[in-house]
Amino acid sequence: MTTASPHKGHAPDAFSLSDATPGHKVRLASVDEHPGLRMRLAAMGMLPGVEMLVVRNSGRGPCVVEVRGARIMLGRGMALKMMVRPLRAAKVPPA
Repeated sequence: MTTASPHKGHAPDAFSLSDATPGHKVRLASVDEHPGLRMRLAAMGMLPGVEMLVVRNSGRGPCVVEVRGARIMLGRGMALKMMVRPLRAAKVPPA
């Protein structure tokens, strides 16, 4: 996982989902500012506290996460606004 600087006002171990490493599990901590995005993510079951497995995140293009058994593709802009925390010792071996 990367050690990118946290966004202003977030816990020191929180970082953007766009910086998460594939194969790692993270927990959604918060969603920055945009209420419409919060509502859209909530409709997909992505509320603060939900655990996600980062399936694909190449640094360009969409980020793919697995949430409650469903794979969800998120645009880079959405992933940038989602602050996550790492789940300790949760790296999943590649399938």
